[in-house]
Amino acid sequence: MKRSLVLLPLYFFLVMHNSFAQKNETSIINSFSDRVFPGKGYLPLGDIKWKFKTEGKIFSSPIAKNGIVFIGSEDGFLYAIAEKSGNLIWKFKTNGAIHSSPSIYENTIYFGSFDGYYYAVNTTTGKEVWKFKTGGEYWYRETGIEGAMDNLWDYFLSSPVIYKDDKQASVLFGSSDGNVYSLDVKKGSLNWKFKTNGPIHSTPVIHKNILYIGGWDANLYAINCTTGKEKWRFSTGTKTGFKGIQSSVTVADGMVYFGARDPYLFALDSETGKEIWKYDAENSWILSSVVVLDNILYVGTSDTYALLALDSKTGKELYRFRTSGYVYSSPAIAGNTIYFGDFTGNFFSLDMLSSGRISKLISTDARKKHAGEILNDDTLDFIYAAKGSDLSQYKESKKVMDEFYKLGAIVSSPFISNNTVYFGSADGYFYAIGLTTSY
Repeated sequence: MKRSLVLLPLYFFLVMHNSFAQKNETSIINSFSDRVFPGKGYLPLGDIKWKFKTEGKIFSSPIAKNGIVFIGSEDGFLYAIAEKSGNLIWKFKTNGAIHSSPSIYENTIYFGSFDGYYYAVNTTTGKEVWKFKTGGEYWYRETGIEGAMDNLWDYFLSSPVIYKDDKQASVLFGSSDGNVYSLDVKKGSLNWKFKTNGPIHSTPVIHKNILYIGGWDANLYAINCTTGKEKWRFSTGTKTGFKGIQSSVTVADGMVYFGARDPYLFALDSETGKEIWKYDAENSWILSSVVVLDNILYVGTSDTYALLALDSKTGKELYRFRTSGYVYSSPAIAGNTIYFGDFTGNFFSLDMLSSGRISKLISTDARKKHAGEILNDDTLDFIYAAKGSDLSQYKESKKVMDEFYKLGAIVSSPFISNNTVYFGSADGYFYAIGLTTSY
C-alpha cells in the first residue's frame, strides 16, 4: 500500500470500565469516564425516536441528566434538549465551533469552544457561570509540501472533567496551547497548569488522584490531580503521519489502555507507566477510546474499518467486526450490546456474545441519499471518491473529506439513557434511537 503524504488518510500514507457516566444519582458526570451503562441481554436498535437539527457538523459527544440531554455543535451552540420530546430547552452561544464534549458537576455543565474559552454554564437556565481563556484553541497543524495546514482528522477539542477530593473540586482539561489546566470548579480560577510539548485535544481520565492524558507530542502523561506534578510519561512513536494521541485512556485492573496514531494500542501499568503489551493496529490509527468489560477490550480502528475485541490481559485479538469506514466513535455498552458509529453514517448495535455475528444498524438519511455516489461498493474508498483528482494537494484531500461528511459521518460517541441511545452526526443532526428488548 503506497503512502505518500501525511495529509492523506492512512489508506495511502498518511489518515471501560471507564467514559461518560450514566450515574445520574451522583453529582459528577465526566466525559469518557464510564462507557458501561445499565442494561440486560442484547438490546438492538429500534426506531429513531427523534432527531434534532443544528446548523453545523456534530463532532461533540452527548451526556444526559435529569431528563435533559446536552450536545455541542460546530455552529457554536451548546444545546439542552428534552430527552422525551427532542424539544429545545435552551441553547448557549459561543463564538467558535464546539468539538469538546461536556461534563456535569451538580447543576453546572462544562465544555470548551474554538473561540479559545472553556465555559461553565448553569444546566437549568443556560446562563454563563464563568469562562476561562486559554492560549487559543485550533485544529492541529502539520507541515507538508504545501506548508502548515490543518490536520484533516483532528476532530476534537479536549473535554473538561471534574475531580473532587476532601478539600476542593476542580475542572481539568487539555488545550491547544499545550497546557493541562486545573481550575476551581466554582470560580474558574487557575489552580495549576502543566506544560507539554504540543497541543492536547484528548480528554483526561482520572483514576484515584491521577489524571491520564495524551497529546499531539505523542506522549501519555500521568499527573497528580492535586499538585499538577508529573508522575510518569510514556512516549509513543513519532514517525511522520503516525504521531500523536487523540484517544482518551481507560483504566481497569491496574492497567491503562489507549490507542495512538503510531499505530498501536497500548496496555501500561497504571502505577509505573511500564508497557505490558501493545497491539499492532496494521497501520491504522486508533482515535476511538477503549471500553473494557469482563476482561475484553473493545475499540475502533481507522483504516481497517473495524471494531476490535481483544483480550485485556494479553492483547490477543478475539474477533473483529468489519464496518464500511473509519471507526472513530468511542463505543458504549449496555447489557450484552456494544454501540458505535462509522464514518459512512452507519450506527451499529452489536451482540458482544456473538463474536461479531449478530448486529443491527441504522443509517443516517444523508448516507441513504449520497452513498451511491460517494462510496465504492458501499465502502469508504479515498481514491474512488477523489475521482482522479491529485491527492498530493491538500485542497483535493479536503474536498474528499467534505464529500465523506455528506454521508453523515459519525465520530460522536454514544450516550445511553432511559433505554435510548444518543449520538451526533456530521449531517448536523442529533439522534435519539430507542432500544428494543432481546430476541
